[in-house]
Amino acid sequence: MRVLPNERGPHERGPNEAGGTPLPDSKTELPPVIRRAEVVAFALVALLVICVVAVLYAAKAFFLPVVMAFVVGTMLSPAAGFLERHHIPRSVSAVLIVTAVGAAGAFIVGLISSPLMEWSNRLPELGSLLKDKLHVFDRPLALWHQLQTMLGGSDGLSSLQMPKFDWVQPTIEFLSPTFTEFLLFFVTLILFIASWRDLRRALILTFADHDSRLRTLKILNEIEEQLGGYLLTVTAINLGVGAATGIICAVTGMPNPAALAALAVVLNFFPIIGPVAMFVTLSAVGIVSFSTLGAGLMAPLAFAAFTFLEGHFITPAIIGRRIELNALAVFIALAFWTWLWGPMGGFLSSPLLIVALVLKEHLLPEQSPQLPPD
Repeated sequence: MRVLPNERGPHERGPNEAGGTPLPDSKTELPPVIRRAEVVAFALVALLVICVVAVLYAAKAFFLPVVMAFVVGTMLSPAAGFLERHHIPRSVSAVLIVTAVGAAGAFIVGLISSPLMEWSNRLPELGSLLKDKLHVFDRPLALWHQLQTMLGGSDGLSSLQMPKFDWVQPTIEFLSPTFTEFLLFFVTLILFIASWRDLRRALILTFADHDSRLRTLKILNEIEEQLGGYLLTVTAINLGVGAATGIICAVTGMPNPAALAALAVVLNFFPIIGPVAMFVTLSAVGIVSFSTLGAGLMAPLAFAAFTFLEGHFITPAIIGRRIELNALAVFIALAFWTWLWGPMGGFLSSPLLIVALVLKEHLLPEQSPQLPPD
């Protein structure tokens, strides 16, 4: 009987060869195994994050003033240290700094509140006037309505309809914190600035080993330096934006240029949404105040051009040397904190993002895997 080479009999096989059993391929890579402990750990972390966000949202009346006081107090701590080096006690420095900040805030609010109260009393009249001025858009809206009808769409928008003013009172209630929140913020701010040195020392001494204490000291020093530099730089930039806005409004003949300049200073502390809100405000004021649409849009268009230069060239050239913030990260942080805590959350979004970046830089291991170059 003829036997083929691959048809050897049982007595001709090697001692380790089993009949009919294929050998495993040692070159095949097995897929990564997700262990049960990793899934449980991820689920617990996700639940912890959800619980923390829910607590911060539900207890906004307490956590917002306290976190605001901690962040603003950290920003103002270098000023307290400067006064302390000039033989002024830290408690007295805290009172002086908070008083100065409160006086500056009251001055800006005073500039804005007077024309705001005047305009709020004339909202129905100004709404009718704005509607009459925007009749220039009736023809484009009619063409859009015809296009919708031809395409089989709904005919819900045939003319420009002005919104009702039922939103004014809820908006004011949303934007203005309560007296209790103001009081909690100022008291916490004074106590935080006055006792910041003792708090730093206590926080550092909670760790037993030398390396942990040194790392904590570096983190606190860098957070204080970065937040202090951020506040000083952004305040200087916003004052420049306000001065430029006031000049633009005065040159173009806008009413109340000082109030509009102060409003630009305040709104520019809120990234992205602040300049947009200021542009909308200038557009509404200009359209109502001037007889023609072109004259009314001169100030907002000049403001938009200046804001474009400031946002793309001036601010990145100044702040980029201190801290590099990703635009997407800034927008996500702004959206999240504004949703969670309202306008004050939007103000805190960039400082909290800076704190998170400092913690990431110091707490994550340095020898992390890096992507290959492009």
